Amino acid sequence: MFQDTSAALSLRGLTKRYDDGTLALEGFDLDIPAGSFFGLLGPNGAGKTTLISAVCDLIRVTDGEMLVFGEPARSLIAKGWIGLAEQDINLDRFLTVRETLVYHGGYFGMTDLEPRAEEMIEIFGLQAKADVRAPKLSGGQRRRLLLARALMHRPRLVILDEPTAGVDFELRQELWRYIRKLHAEGTTILLTTHYLEEAEQLCEEIALIRGGRLIARDTADGLRQDFGVSRLQDVYVKAMAS
Repeated sequence: MFQDTSAALSLRGLTKRYDDGTLALEGFDLDIPAGSFFGLLGPNGAGKTTLISAVCDLIRVTDGEMLVFGEPARSLIAKGWIGLAEQDINLDRFLTVRETLVYHGGYFGMTDLEPRAEEMIEIFGLQAKADVRAPKLSGGQRRRLLLARALMHRPRLVILDEPTAGVDFELRQELWRYIRKLHAEGTTILLTTHYLEEAEQLCEEIALIRGGRLIARDTADGLRQDFGVSRLQDVYVKAMAS
């Protein structure tokens, strides 16, 4: 097995073919350095969600190898190092905000469940909603809770799948500030987003994916130079059309 302990996430030859014949990922290779803020951009159906689901052991791949900080991604150790904030609002409708966080922390064997839950509730401004069930929360509050839940067990690698989809400008800026702070503290972040300005503002490196394949990777400036354009939007258009 390959070994790259300097990488938070290492993928080699990742391939996923679904039962209907759809090839979602094809020989996909990627290394994300530990401590980096990495963006993954591509259209719907490009393979982003499949890649994330594979890393988080939500689906089984057809072929390939995955390491998280040098450990097999499917191992219990690696799973404990990953925090996932999914695009879909998948909160248990019968649990309150506090119960959601405590339950999640318990799954990872945390011993400081209550203090950590209260800490996350305060960080994300959910004090007034701590005993409210998910269906009674606003869309923005649910998005905050999703991120709080992903961070509850102090993961080393945080995967954010469209974390600001459908939120207003103020909440987006607020989430940006917290995500930047998290990264400054040493957490590795993998971000997928359809907002190109979000990727440009936050990410140190950006990878473009199309048809289950990695087609470009560089800094925002490097991508603009490589494609001979002045805007990241133009990079994206050219990359997806080529």
